[in-house]
Amino acid sequence: MDASGDQQVLRLERAILELLDGRAPTATICPSDAARAVYDGDDDGWRALMEPARRAARRLTEAGAVEITQGGRRVEPDEARGPVRVRRVR
Repeated sequence: MDASGDQQVLRLERAILELLDGRAPTATICPSDAARAVYDGDDDGWRALMEPARRAARRLTEAGAVEITQGGRRVEPDEARGPVRVRRVR
């Protein structure tokens, strides 16, 4: 990943943590919430940030800060298929 990609993922990681800080301790967010928060435009260009947002969530999971869920249950990031949610580690 190049330096601008690294910066983007770092911005997305911060956005994930800030969004979770603003919610109840058990609340979840969608990676798209972080993509929208980081994207500067007012169109649907945030969609291009979805994979980087998922990558940011995986990195935060590896760091022990968050967990990725599907159907309300924690899943391993590499096993997740389809829509996921992100929450603080319980």
